Amino acid sequence: MKTVNQDSSAKRTAIVIGGGLVGSLCTCLLAERGYKVTLYEKRPDIRKLTIAKGRSINLALSHRGRKGLKLVGVEEQVLKNAIPMIGRFLHRKDGFTVSVPYDPVSSQCIYSVGRNLLNQILLDVAERSKSVSLCFEHKLVNVDFNTDIITIQKNGWEDLIKTTADFIVGADGAFSSLRAFMQKTPLFNFSQNFVDHGYLELSIPPEKSDNMINNHLHIWPRGDFMMIALPNRDKSWTVTLFMPFKNFDAITNAEELLSFFKTTFPDAIPLMGEDTLKDFYFKTPPQSLVSIKCSQYHLGKKFMIIGDAAHAIVPFYGQGMNAGFEDCTVLNEILNETDDDIQKSIVLFTERRRGDAFAISDLALYNYKEMRDLVTKPSYQARKVIDTYLAKIWPKFWVPLYNSVSFSHMGYRQCVENRKWQNKMLIVGLSLAIAIAILMSLVLRILANK
Repeated sequence: MKTVNQDSSAKRTAIVIGGGLVGSLCTCLLAERGYKVTLYEKRPDIRKLTIAKGRSINLALSHRGRKGLKLVGVEEQVLKNAIPMIGRFLHRKDGFTVSVPYDPVSSQCIYSVGRNLLNQILLDVAERSKSVSLCFEHKLVNVDFNTDIITIQKNGWEDLIKTTADFIVGADGAFSSLRAFMQKTPLFNFSQNFVDHGYLELSIPPEKSDNMINNHLHIWPRGDFMMIALPNRDKSWTVTLFMPFKNFDAITNAEELLSFFKTTFPDAIPLMGEDTLKDFYFKTPPQSLVSIKCSQYHLGKKFMIIGDAAHAIVPFYGQGMNAGFEDCTVLNEILNETDDDIQKSIVLFTERRRGDAFAISDLALYNYKEMRDLVTKPSYQARKVIDTYLAKIWPKFWVPLYNSVSFSHMGYRQCVENRKWQNKMLIVGLSLAIAIAILMSLVLRILANK
């Protein structure tokens, strides 16, 4: 057992648990604030792996995430390695296809970016800072909230490291080790909900992607489930099938798989190729999707969780990473307000982010229903037309829900409240139009009878 004493010559010290996307961005921002930061990551350095393990689903980068990247000077670098997506491209079961722009008024777009590439860029930025120490294959094994000391174990080593800092941030994902210790303390409420739908990653190889319409997020909506595809820079497409586990379980061999796809996604088979489809489908089992909510994101005077560790959400609004990056920018703003008063800042962080985190969690679940089912309904299409028309007439007055979530920095709670207000206005407007129509009809009848 050895004890690590943080450098007392530094103005402030910080420890970040987790070297994923949010952890690496948080590390960069704290280093820019003058903190001496030690990042502990239990996995190996992904920059040194031939094939990085873990999830590789493409990410949809939008305004909230871009703001965080801009603060550390890598927004342009990331966008150069990303692919703009101007809208959804819907594949109906009957073969009909249609492009649905995200923002027909001002042509804003989201970006498809690879998780590992983005992580590598942020780790490179962190590593260039003289005030950052990156410690890979180091995992958190114990936390003492009475003494504020954490215990770190280097993978494969018996020696344990006991250390502390002025600020300790857990950014170690949905199954956070730091949060697990926080959950054992009184009054820390936590909920975890696994949805009964899983996901499986498939692929469209570059040589078969000529028939894919570029710069779109492709969706095959099928009511109870769906398949999506996001573009990659090598002209391949990352395809993800989302559906109930019972549907996955019903497919046990190649014959059943091809029969299912020929019936359900007939136009996808030529795109993927039967051999590629079979290889990818049976290579790994479907993965689970979890939604996590916490009553607070802080504990004591210096402990805080952030990103998925604080509020994991399902991926259907493309906001998991963006919300995590926004956590970092909100934390940075709070530290500015409090002049880096850690205890005050972590309390304020919970107060400001909890409601927004709950809101985007619920929105993400709703958007799954929209993507797999509602996008094909006439009512959805009519609402899209109305929103586009009103947004064109009153761009500052009428902001559609998707635009407020993806193309603004409006709080997620405010996005929901704005949508509710719009619904009320449409009901009032429709009721008024009906009343006027009835009144005009009565007036015309009276005039006709004279």
